[in-house]
Amino acid sequence: MKLLKEICRGSLLGVANIMPGVSGGTLAISMGIYDKIIYAVTHLRKDLKNSIRILTPIGIGVILGFAGLSFVIRWLFNEYPLQTNLLFVGLVLGGIPEILKPIRTERVNPARILVFFFFFFLVAVLPLLNISGEEAVMEISVSTAVKMFGIGVISAATMVVPGVSGSMILLLLGYYQPLLDEITGCINGFLFMNADQMIRGILILAPAAAGLGVGIIVIAKIVEYLLEHCKVTTYWGVLGLIVASPVGILAEMHSVSVNVVSVITGILALLAGLLVADRLGDKES
Repeated sequence: MKLLKEICRGSLLGVANIMPGVSGGTLAISMGIYDKIIYAVTHLRKDLKNSIRILTPIGIGVILGFAGLSFVIRWLFNEYPLQTNLLFVGLVLGGIPEILKPIRTERVNPARILVFFFFFFLVAVLPLLNISGEEAVMEISVSTAVKMFGIGVISAATMVVPGVSGSMILLLLGYYQPLLDEITGCINGFLFMNADQMIRGILILAPAAAGLGVGIIVIAKIVEYLLEHCKVTTYWGVLGLIVASPVGILAEMHSVSVNVVSVITGILALLAGLLVADRLGDKES
């Protein structure tokens, strides 16, 4: 059951990382596994066995969520946007008790309040800018490889830093849909043994994967340093990111029709998200 629970957590992270407005890092905190993941990533060489034990089931879940559940969630976003968005709001807000644990007994000072509001407005304002980046053109070249490596690093940052939606950043940069198209094309290439699609996908996506790996390790090290040397202040910043996250999630709804049924089911979805966050939360964290 514990293994299944870890895979379920990973599945939610996989779905979150491809949904605009939703942050995988935020859901990791909601489920109480953020610190564990950071530790496992930054101690791969020093504590390999324990790191693999932590990361393997979560990694399996991420792959399942990204490849499988994402189709279901994207269908739900299209057909039931209010309910699905409120479900993720519940998942996010359900993590607030985890954030309050290390700070509730500490003194509140102006610096910590300032950090909270800085990160709150940073995340709250971003989706309201309504910037639509022109879609990037993908071609096999050295310049594209360099750009894809950079996109990988940026994606890693948004995966590790709570409250920041990687999909939203990619939308603003114009790489969200092109990347999804390349991933889909590469998968189809392997499924139908199309050599041209496979080679194209590998040449374009490999630099992004390399940037993602490097970025996760480097940024996780930075986060680990902050948690070790100024944990309470860091968690005040994370709290600001999480409280602002629903703004980013709900901002992704466009021209949504609202009626009594959708409001009632939306509230139920919100409560379901809170319940899931509580059930999947790490009670030992």
